[in-house]
Amino acid sequence: MSQINKVVLAYSGGLDTSVILKWLIETYQCEVVTFSADLGQEEELDGLEEKALATGAVKAYVEDLREDFVKNYIFPAFRANAIYEGQYLLGTSIARPLIAKRQIEIAHQEGADAVSHGATGKGNDQVRFELGYLAMDPGIKIIAPWRDWDLNSRTRLMAFAKAHGIKVPQTPDKPYSTDRNMLHISYEGGVLEDPWAPATDDMFTMSVKPEEAPDLPEFVDITFKNGDPVAVNNREMSPAVLFKELNTLAGRNGIGRIDLVENRFVGMKSRGVYETPGGTILRLAHMTMESITLDREVAHIRDSLVPKYAELIYNGFWFSPEMEMLQKMIDDTQTNVSGRVRLKLYKGGCHVVGRESDNSLYDESFATFEDDEVYTQKDAEGFIRLNALRLRIKKLSEKH
Repeated sequence: MSQINKVVLAYSGGLDTSVILKWLIETYQCEVVTFSADLGQEEELDGLEEKALATGAVKAYVEDLREDFVKNYIFPAFRANAIYEGQYLLGTSIARPLIAKRQIEIAHQEGADAVSHGATGKGNDQVRFELGYLAMDPGIKIIAPWRDWDLNSRTRLMAFAKAHGIKVPQTPDKPYSTDRNMLHISYEGGVLEDPWAPATDDMFTMSVKPEEAPDLPEFVDITFKNGDPVAVNNREMSPAVLFKELNTLAGRNGIGRIDLVENRFVGMKSRGVYETPGGTILRLAHMTMESITLDREVAHIRDSLVPKYAELIYNGFWFSPEMEMLQKMIDDTQTNVSGRVRLKLYKGGCHVVGRESDNSLYDESFATFEDDEVYTQKDAEGFIRLNALRLRIKKLSEKH
């Protein structure tokens, strides 16, 4: 075991990272600095600094990164309409590179020679964290306790915590694990490991049950500038404040719940239940804004890249050269994506009812079914016959 003097631990204050904090101190006889990123976990952050210090940390960072998270991670992904396997809006995935980046910065500030995380050896997060660490600091030492220790069950973790006087929540055990930030909440494991077992209504946090949402629809206007939302109902807001408002609007209308089985990077399938209220309506609004401002061929080429872009985020390659290239290309397509979209929110559904832009490529005089002088409709005959030429040749060749 290599000599470690100081470790910066990504710390949530839950059972796993509380045990890891004490385990690192005992195993490596080192100092541990904890780092907790406020990405919108709400009450989960209460008392984290005090708990970390009481468990043995020499210093505890709890930093509000919400504006950075929304502006520089969520918004770029939504400029790309990123979605993994057609459903997942990448709520956990997109948060990991920011945590990893700041963790390395703190390691440098503190003169630490190692970083640590609480991700297991089966999941995606170990990959995301460590790819981020190594992209920021190729020589950093990484400690992943779940791949090294023998505390491989909740019972053993609880016993270790009790033996070392580590306070853990006294609430009844949740039959699943969660991850929360401004973009979403995920629910995995426990009762959800059976893909046939339904998610229970008391599981959800950010949204009401669609059947219990208001009986009248709610209308919301989202204003965009260069692909990013800048105002809700004509009120300009900072990125984090705006996104929180979208979460509130969508959540109270029962929008954003999904239940899926996804393919993890490490090779297995995993069932997850997600709440992404604000992100669900933002993605639809953004695509709607693009529908009248983005050139057809540009849109089609960009759309062909979305699966790869989303896969890079999901697999942890946010800081890769290929991601940098894709982001520059995607951002270049957003120059004219400005205007306003109106949505109707109603009992779990989100519906587009209007869109307008000074940069609109939609021209009623061209699209109308009434009298027009756009072009001679007879010209369409030649257009069709030229496009049919290769089809005719193929069919004719089959007769020989």
